Amino acid sequence: MVPARGGSKSIPGKNVAPLAGVPLIAYAVGAAVASGRFARIVASTDDAAIAECCRGLGIEVDDRPDHLATDEADITDAVMDWVSRLGGAAPPAVIGLIQPTNPFLVPSHIGSALDALAADPAARSVQTVVTVPHIYHAWNQRERTGAYVRFRYPDERTKAPNKQAKPDFFALGNFLAVRTEALMAGDGLRAEPSIGIDIPHPYGLDVDGPDDLRLAEAVLAAGLVELPEMSAPRDA
Repeated sequence: MVPARGGSKSIPGKNVAPLAGVPLIAYAVGAAVASGRFARIVASTDDAAIAECCRGLGIEVDDRPDHLATDEADITDAVMDWVSRLGGAAPPAVIGLIQPTNPFLVPSHIGSALDALAADPAARSVQTVVTVPHIYHAWNQRERTGAYVRFRYPDERTKAPNKQAKPDFFALGNFLAVRTEALMAGDGLRAEPSIGIDIPHPYGLDVDGPDDLRLAEAVLAAGLVELPEMSAPRDA
């Protein structure tokens, strides 16, 4: 499932914004196609331009209902809605979430995650993760009151003032997949227990705003990531 709602406020038309001359969404979709691991790849969107781009990339398009296309709409609800509308068709055993804002997803990340989920019957989901850099570690974070700032977790920070003393914390990387049974039971896309698959830092970049898009351009220009060969979408 490729959640690709229109109406981005941070970057107008974000999902199809150009990154090195290629629509942003084409990177993650290209990795999903190249992985060969999906029976279907479906974009859920309310936006005509995004739908046209996705058809040009050779994937299916599902018209997202209006009530699931708002700023407050949850991706989980959109995926569950799609499953509920399959009618007589058998639902997939596993659903992978291919997020357009993760341009540095690669086929090996998808394969490693899905293989780990298949090998662990007790696991209900899997997600790639990146280690949170020390400077952004939760125990280093501050909170503000007026003009003043203080550690958000002062006790933990006092006990572990340096990098070596802190436990590793992790952020979502660039891919997750969930057993459909767990999702439809109401346990969410990250149903527990959830396997964590470590990936290198640049590959977890999420394009949320203009600075992220510029950073992604710089990462590509510096050759810090190796991606499948990209091609522009054909006419839908």
